[in-house]
Amino acid sequence: MSSRTDTSLVNDPQPAAPASLPETRPIYWSVRRELWENRSIYIAPLIVAGVVFLGLAIHTLSVPGPKSTLPGLQAYAAGSYNMAPAPIMLATFLVGLFYSLDALYGERRDRSILFWKSLPVSDLTTVLSKAIVPLVALPLIAFVLSVATKFFLALFGILVLLANGKSPSAFWTQLHFPQEMVVMAYGLAVHTLWFAPIYGWALLLSAWARRVPFLWAVLPPAMIFVAGNHLFNSPYLASMLKYRVTGAMETAFTSIDGKIGDLSKLTPSRFLSTPGLWIGLIFAAVCIAAAVRLRRKREPI
Repeated sequence: MSSRTDTSLVNDPQPAAPASLPETRPIYWSVRRELWENRSIYIAPLIVAGVVFLGLAIHTLSVPGPKSTLPGLQAYAAGSYNMAPAPIMLATFLVGLFYSLDALYGERRDRSILFWKSLPVSDLTTVLSKAIVPLVALPLIAFVLSVATKFFLALFGILVLLANGKSPSAFWTQLHFPQEMVVMAYGLAVHTLWFAPIYGWALLLSAWARRVPFLWAVLPPAMIFVAGNHLFNSPYLASMLKYRVTGAMETAFTSIDGKIGDLSKLTPSRFLSTPGLWIGLIFAAVCIAAAVRLRRKREPI
């Protein structure tokens, strides 16, 4: 047996320790995982955008005569064209609500929580990544789809004019595309911040409920509404719920009409100084923190 020492093993340097990942990388990959596993997050708004475009295109072609005149163009620009993003934004809100209700409950129901807890990802990172979906990812998806829908609707209107032998310049003057994009981005940011407590409450219920979190999300507001209107004969509780749903438009805009490209109707200072906004954000933060704590203790259902 040779006693010669293997100098190559002695002189080889020690293997370098793996570089630590930045703190944002686990959140980034966790958000991507949510998008991979929940394709309805972007498929449902995409379907709604396609239906909106197809429906408005058919409606435009079905209107005789006026669609090729200047009054018809003004009605098209101020009516269906301007309101096209509304169904897309509503769809993203509903997708975000149902996603939040199932985000932490679903992993307990299918027992995948055992696998995800075995990975070096904290409960805080997991819950934050799930909160980012309705608070960041879905508004971005809604914005992109709304801009694309309005662009293709405008292009379709120009094609209709050209097919009728009309100049598209009159129609183009009715559009304020850059201003409309600013207003849409502002409106999405406003509603995302305003609805943050709703998403936070849904995540908390998703982490807490053992059965059907949707019922826990619907029954308390319904009981509050019934109690306020019938038992106590007071509209205060019902108006409080209504304020949480519609208060964003009331405080972020001076008025609501067809001219959504009018930047003078935006009131960001009034919106940011509204107590209801900050109370809601604090409530959302408390709900998310409670959801993190509950996830640490929760086991599969």
